Amino acid sequence: MADPYQTLGVARGASEADIKKAYRKLAKELHPDRNKDNPKASERFSQVTNAYDLLNDKDKRAKFDRGEIDGDGNPAAPFGFGGARPGGGRAGSAGFNSAGYEFGAGGDPDMSDIFEGLFGGGQARGGGFSSGFGRRAQPKGANVTYRLQVPFIDAATLSPQRVTLGDGKTIDLKLPAGLESGTQMKLAGKGEAGPGGAGDAIVAIEVQPHRFFERDGDDVRLDLPITLKEAVAGGTVRVPTVDKPVMLTIPKGTSSGKTLRLKGKGFHKKDGTRGDQLVTLLIDLPADDAALQQFVAGWNDPRNPRAAMGV
Repeated sequence: MADPYQTLGVARGASEADIKKAYRKLAKELHPDRNKDNPKASERFSQVTNAYDLLNDKDKRAKFDRGEIDGDGNPAAPFGFGGARPGGGRAGSAGFNSAGYEFGAGGDPDMSDIFEGLFGGGQARGGGFSSGFGRRAQPKGANVTYRLQVPFIDAATLSPQRVTLGDGKTIDLKLPAGLESGTQMKLAGKGEAGPGGAGDAIVAIEVQPHRFFERDGDDVRLDLPITLKEAVAGGTVRVPTVDKPVMLTIPKGTSSGKTLRLKGKGFHKKDGTRGDQLVTLLIDLPADDAALQQFVAGWNDPRNPRAAMGV
């Protein structure tokens, strides 16, 4: 069982932010999609994920720091009881403890006084000890990692995703606020079967690109073509958003590159609010339009729009 701090390469007193930063760095390096020909990387990826799951849980982290559970989240046996012993013996089987006492196979010394003094009355029984100090819990099955490609608009609107697991069963996965590529979701008990129960399924999210929307943090950017007349005279135009189309007012005399903001039309943030949609207006001129060319030939703009550049 590995020490989760060592697995992530952080100190025991590391902050939550440091732990998350270390995990993201390792998860990116070890992700199965980037190491298809390296099975050891996939195994290491699973170990890193398990370590982060334990340290990211404040209760489990505290228990591990106090020595109550091991790096796998299983109850820790005191003084090595319940684990492998020098000489190959285990608690409840014939062998010798570190003091040379033989135990198991009918040769157990009376350890009740020792445990009564230390743990308040634990009794030696059947080669194990009561009060939670018995045999080690059976290991769970291995975790299984899935890659889920989520459409851009579904990620922005947190639309549930239908996922088919390895056993053929399907579930509707609820996406969390703050979702981004690299986000991992744990489905408890949906991994491989094992003596101590099934492992977990780890779902790695990949947000797919969109043909005209682009993500910028929690905001969504969109380049919107407009006509010359809409730019000069202003007007109201229909604009797509990740939710549904809305009407946008274009001010008179708008130049290409002007950006307008649609509040609350971006990605969902962890605090429950949403980012915005930033709409950049681009004037789209027709090619070889005789009327437009005739108008420009008889019109002169006395300004120098490049004067601020010194040219």
